[in-house]
Amino acid sequence: MQSAVPSFSDPTGSPGPAGNGRRRVFIASCVAGLAGVLFGYDQGIISAALLTLGDSFSLGTLGKQAIAAGMVAGALLGCMGAGPLSDRWGRRPVVALAGALFLLGSVGSALAQSPTELTLTRIVLGLAVGGASQIVPVYIAELAPASRRGRLVLLFQLAIVGGVLASSLVGWALSDDPLLIRLFSRGGDWRMMFLLGAVPALMLLIGLIFLPESPRFLASRGHVERARAILLSLRGPDEDPEAEMRDIQGAAGETGSWRLLFSRKLRPALIAGTGLAMFSQITGTNAVLTYAPTILSGAGFDRNSALLISIAIGVTITIATVFGFWAVDHWGRRRLMLRVLPGSILALLVLAFVFFGGDPQGMGKFFAVGGLLVYVLCTLGSINASLWLVGAEVFPLSVRGKGMGLVTISHWSFDLLISLVTLSIISLIGVSGTFILFAGMTSLGWVFIRKCVPETRGRSLEAIERSLHEGDFLSHG
Repeated sequence: MQSAVPSFSDPTGSPGPAGNGRRRVFIASCVAGLAGVLFGYDQGIISAALLTLGDSFSLGTLGKQAIAAGMVAGALLGCMGAGPLSDRWGRRPVVALAGALFLLGSVGSALAQSPTELTLTRIVLGLAVGGASQIVPVYIAELAPASRRGRLVLLFQLAIVGGVLASSLVGWALSDDPLLIRLFSRGGDWRMMFLLGAVPALMLLIGLIFLPESPRFLASRGHVERARAILLSLRGPDEDPEAEMRDIQGAAGETGSWRLLFSRKLRPALIAGTGLAMFSQITGTNAVLTYAPTILSGAGFDRNSALLISIAIGVTITIATVFGFWAVDHWGRRRLMLRVLPGSILALLVLAFVFFGGDPQGMGKFFAVGGLLVYVLCTLGSINASLWLVGAEVFPLSVRGKGMGLVTISHWSFDLLISLVTLSIISLIGVSGTFILFAGMTSLGWVFIRKCVPETRGRSLEAIERSLHEGDFLSHG
């Protein structure tokens, strides 16, 4: 007699006809990945909006940094709450909460009547971004089989860079748009930029109606039969869901706690996950993405040229992430970062040289743009491509929500720090000195990855957990 499995449209796990498990996992990953589109769009659109916000508000350096950092501050708060909530309510409800906050924040930002209101609505968007960055990689990792987990979790990163690219295109298309100026007076362009973020938020909320809960979360809460039914519906004919379910049940027996997460045996996972998140920020990635148009405008590029270069950056990070999509499961997470990050260091040193002594002139401008593109290609294609994936893999099931919460806290804490001080650092030590600083941080990051990050390619989540318990976590290189 054939086992009953849930329909894909039935997230409760009640019985239904069997389906294509591989396709179901992919669709679920794509729908959940819409949160990544929102993440990237809302983070990227501020770079274009900063160029036109001055049409509506009087803003200096501190005001621009406050608005840019508002979302990051909210993300820090959001990721703090998402981990405990996902361990209590489930992965899927927290993704839905993030979608609702994305919708509220997008509409609120478009309607803001002062810099203070805009900063507050950007904080709401940050709550959504922080929650999504914590829970979506965990949700996808817990649905995916080990053989495809790298590529499927990287869909989230691909969605993020797709959102950044979309924000660059929207920012360029709407900047100084004459129709918007006639309809809304000056400032209509940035308002429409923010409002368009409501579209993927609505798509995410509708799509979540049809998604299942994580079988690993259900097993950890004692709902073993529901977990087994969903797992069977998500696996193909060449996979062994019953053996996987036995591993899940074995891992689900341990009660998770903050004390366990900070215990000696889990410390290597904590260092690997939170350290990688820290280096993804202090190497300057998001600072460059956020302030690239501002830096280029200061270097003599006109507004339109600066926005077009932002589009080129968006295309570059998409190419980088597609490459990472292939490399994480062919080269491995650790090997990818060790091979590609040296290119980031070289690009940063070229940028430091080009900006040394002032703004680049003549051919120096072409080297400045080329250096930015190579830097983005190598950094986004390596450490940022692996960040969320490694964070979702290294923690045991019983503390995975809490552990990923600390990874995202590390990510957003250092992102907030960099967002708040980048323009001030540039004012203090110049653009050239800032790029030298980022090159030094990237070099330290390469050493950290070599010493503290294991290879997780092709290993089940339960096998990674066993390596922590047996003390050979770092032996997989």
